[in-house]
Amino acid sequence: MGFCRGNAATGGFLMLIISVSLATFMSALDGTIVNVALPTISQNFHVPTSTVSWVCTSYLLTMAGCMLIVGKTADRIGYKKIFILGFAIFTTGSFACGFLPVLLDSLYALIAARVFQAIGGAMITAITAAMIAAYLPFEERGRGMGIIMTTASLGMAVGPTVGGILTQYLTWHWIFYINVPVGIVAILLSARYIPADREIDVSKFLPFDKWGSIFIFIGLASFMFWISEGAAFGWTSLPIIASLAAAVLFLAAFVICERRAADPILDFGLFKNRNFLILNLLASILFLSYSGVNYLLPFYLEYVQDFDVAFSGLVLAVLSFSLMAGGLVSGALFNKRGGRMILLCGTVCVLVGYLMMIGFNIATTLLYIVPALCFVGFGLGMGTIVINLIVNSVPRSKSGMVASITGLERFAPMTVGIAVYNLIFIGSISYLGHRELAVGQPISDMTLMFRHILAQGFEITFTIAAVFGVILVILTFFSRQVVHEDYVTDANRELVERITKK
Repeated sequence: MGFCRGNAATGGFLMLIISVSLATFMSALDGTIVNVALPTISQNFHVPTSTVSWVCTSYLLTMAGCMLIVGKTADRIGYKKIFILGFAIFTTGSFACGFLPVLLDSLYALIAARVFQAIGGAMITAITAAMIAAYLPFEERGRGMGIIMTTASLGMAVGPTVGGILTQYLTWHWIFYINVPVGIVAILLSARYIPADREIDVSKFLPFDKWGSIFIFIGLASFMFWISEGAAFGWTSLPIIASLAAAVLFLAAFVICERRAADPILDFGLFKNRNFLILNLLASILFLSYSGVNYLLPFYLEYVQDFDVAFSGLVLAVLSFSLMAGGLVSGALFNKRGGRMILLCGTVCVLVGYLMMIGFNIATTLLYIVPALCFVGFGLGMGTIVINLIVNSVPRSKSGMVASITGLERFAPMTVGIAVYNLIFIGSISYLGHRELAVGQPISDMTLMFRHILAQGFEITFTIAAVFGVILVILTFFSRQVVHEDYVTDANRELVERITKK
């Protein structure tokens, strides 16, 4: 695959980055914009919340199941083809999400359209990091990845607000229709500015790993159903036990299949490299730890601090905008300080923020809360450079596969993190509540006692986040920045040698 030799001045670099950034923006926006409209959709179709939740769950399961398959397919047939096709599917699926439920008057039509939309979402999300590695000169990749992570943060930040406005002043259908014009623009830009894929000699292809694709799709989808729906169904219920059993069975079958496949979906040999293993573990823990914190913070602000919803949203915006700032700074410093130093600064900032959050209680003021959120957001923004380090460390021929791994590491751990933190928090306040009632003393203010119990529950849960933060810093110390020879040229060799020594 060729490189995009343009830069911001000539328009090549800028337009390529805009094309890829639109993918991350739309994917992040779609992940947060829909939740706001679920109560309205539930009322529209006269269904309970347990049923309407499948609008999100179906998207989640399909994305998880398709991610690795897409990465491998892109390595075989080319990133541009997959990217444009993915945008076309995502855009068509978005229109179908708004139109088909009206035409057929059925929630199940919306769920089916969401599955179709998720296939496109996986195609544009899984390979963004690989496209940066394939199409941008090495000296531009840090800046490019910083911009892309910033647009993803912007999508997460504005999603709930945009979703609320569209649902309230238009209809819920527009949370999907809004993707259509953006998708069309992205397709046109991608067709014009993304370099053409290399010519493909199909005769040299090894047989596609179809059984591995089936096993990983069912295995990951079953696992995501188990972790995301366990609390709703009950962890000992038949559907949840069955989904866990299916996940274990099919993921085990996938591992066995991949070890025998001539051209596997996932090359487990990559993980024999200690640095590659450390960086991927670091990425998973980084996103897992943040997802749980991000999930619980609105409850802390509204139930313990007693802020209203609007003001809580304003406070949480600090987190998103700090994340954007961290992404931009990491991109600007990549060529000067190297990825490992940026990653170390990021994980230390995240740890400081998590440690400060242990002190969140009823009396905590905004003068303490806001800096803590700034540390976490800014640190996460800088920490996302780990994706760049992972993709740059492998051969170009495996960059699609590895990019899809990093996509899955951003996507799946966030769901796992929410479930883990929620279990810890619920377990903590349940224990604390029973202990308080067992004392038998008269309770003069039930509301105040409830707020104190919640505050203690948050303290315990945020302590777990701080433990994750310590692990992140330790892993960073043992990590290294390695650039594969496929990406080293005479023009950038001096830069590569300088930043990999840091």
